[in-house]
Amino acid sequence: MRRNLALGAMGEELAVCRLTEVGLQILDRNWRCRHGELDVVAADGDTVVFVEVKTRSGLGYGSPAEAVTHAKQRRIRRLAQQWLAESERHWPQVRFDVVSVLVDRHREPDVTHLRAVF
Repeated sequence: MRRNLALGAMGEELAVCRLTEVGLQILDRNWRCRHGELDVVAADGDTVVFVEVKTRSGLGYGSPAEAVTHAKQRRIRRLAQQWLAESERHWPQVRFDVVSVLVDRHREPDVTHLRAVF
């Protein structure tokens, strides 16, 4: 369990680095409410971006992005509505992205930013 938490934290750090490299401004990380958690909330101009980060150490269970199921997407949408309700700013556009991180101890991590995936 501890190894999975460390892997997830590393994946999230890599994801945030990638997001800032492409010009997104990080607004929130690990935002929580009683219904769950949003990994990353970012701004891309006047668009608020809700980013789900998935990290895996191998492809035995599929790619990291495949773990963002329809049920997970519904949960993220509900959490995004809550975050927006608490936000002091009006956001004219909303987008949902996924950052897939594949960590192999023999190679550099593979970080893939998938924009507007659901």
